[in-house]
Order: sequence, then C-alpha cells, then structure tokens
Amino acid sequence: MKVAITAGGENLNSPVDRVFGRARWFVMTDPDGGNVEVLENSQNVNAAQGAGIQAAQQMANKSVDVLLTGNVGPNAFRALEAASIKVFQFGNDIVTISDALAAWKEGRLQEVMAPTAKGHGF
Repeated sequence: MKVAITAGGENLNSPVDRVFGRARWFVMTDPDGGNVEVLENSQNVNAAQGAGIQAAQQMANKSVDVLLTGNVGPNAFRALEAASIKVFQFGNDIVTISDALAAWKEGRLQEVMAPTAKGHGF
C-alpha cells in the first residue's frame, strides 16, 4: 500500500501542506514510514487551472492508494475517486508528515466522501 501526504518539504519531519493540487511536495511512503519517495509539484503550485486534476493524475501514475491532505477541490476529488484513491482529511492539529501518517494509522482521520473546498485552494 502506498500513502501520499501533501507536504511543505521533502521528508517525514516536514510540515504538511493543507491543499492538494497546489501542494509544494507529495511525500509517498508505506504505512510504516519506510521506502519514502518524494514528488515535487512545482508545475502545479502556480497553475492557472487544472492543478488538482494534474496532481491526481500524478498520484494515479505513482500507484498511490491513499491520500492524506487538508483540502481537496471538486475536480481533483473526482479524478482521485476515478483512480480509486481514498482521501483522508487532516485538521489543524496535524503539523508534520509523521503526525499525519500516525493519525491515519490510528484511525483518527476521516475519509473524505466529497470535495472539502470549492477549488483553486479555497
């Protein structure tokens, strides 16, 4: 199983990024935090449109099973859903990638069944 977390940096101690499509980085790992892979998302950070769909395609291309993020817009949500990627939302209490991964493993993150933002990071 591969878990992706929206990140503001390149390792498990980095802060989380609270948006999906325009997150600076995606840190991908197995549920135990081993085999860490980092994917830069700079092409989508300032994209005029389509950032969420493009980021979702990257997740699908990397065979991600689970995404942990703060918010996901409607287009991104539909693309993730079509790729059978489960989305779990973290709140302001989650600070680092390690925090998000631990909260998910402990069952403290709620699975998202609909978009949590209107789009464009809002």
